[in-house]
Amino acid sequence: MGIIIILIAISLSIAVLFLTIFYWNMKSGQFDDTYTPSVRILFDNKPQKEKQAKQERSEYSAPATSDDHP
Repeated sequence: MGIIIILIAISLSIAVLFLTIFYWNMKSGQFDDTYTPSVRILFDNKPQKEKQAKQERSEYSAPATSDDHP
C-alpha cells in the first residue's frame, strides 16, 4: 500500500514538471508559428541580387512624361 502512494507522488511530480516546462515554453514563444516553417520550402525566394537588378531596371526604364520634354 505504501508503494502506491510513493508511485502516485512520483507520477504527480513528473506531471507537474512537464506542465511547468510546457508553460515556460509557451511563454517564451516557442510555439507561436507552426504553419510558416512547414510551407516556407514551397515558396521560391529570389536571390537578393535579382531583386536589386529588377528594381534598378524599373527605376531607369521609367517612361518619359510630357513634362520632361519642352
